Amino acid sequence: MEKDTTNQAERVSPYSDEELEYFRQIIIKKRDEAENDLQMLQTSLRESTENSSDESAYSFHMADAGSDAQEREKTYMLFNRTKKFIKYLDDALTRIDKKTYGVCKVTGKKISKGRLEAVPHTQISIEAKLKQGK
Repeated sequence: MEKDTTNQAERVSPYSDEELEYFRQIIIKKRDEAENDLQMLQTSLRESTENSSDESAYSFHMADAGSDAQEREKTYMLFNRTKKFIKYLDDALTRIDKKTYGVCKVTGKKISKGRLEAVPHTQISIEAKLKQGK
């Protein structure tokens, strides 16, 4: 017997349109902040790449070159992490548009308002998260 997957797609948000708009504003604010962070990280990466090609006295010292490379790597990881976070926020906005926001993908139950305020892009309830940790 085939598993019925239509149930998951048909879930409707347990939150009213007003509440969904409230969450949308939280997500948009976080997304704007993340976009600003992404721009700063991109600028930092560009500058560090340009500086690494300079023929300065520092670039010949191995310790400095290693530190610079490590900083670039850390910045690049933060850049990718921020891009991923923005994607999660965009996905949450899509769920709001489809009115499927606030439903745990594990239990199918309502995700608490407090959890969504703290982690607005989450798709799982705190109960499901705690069970995953065990």
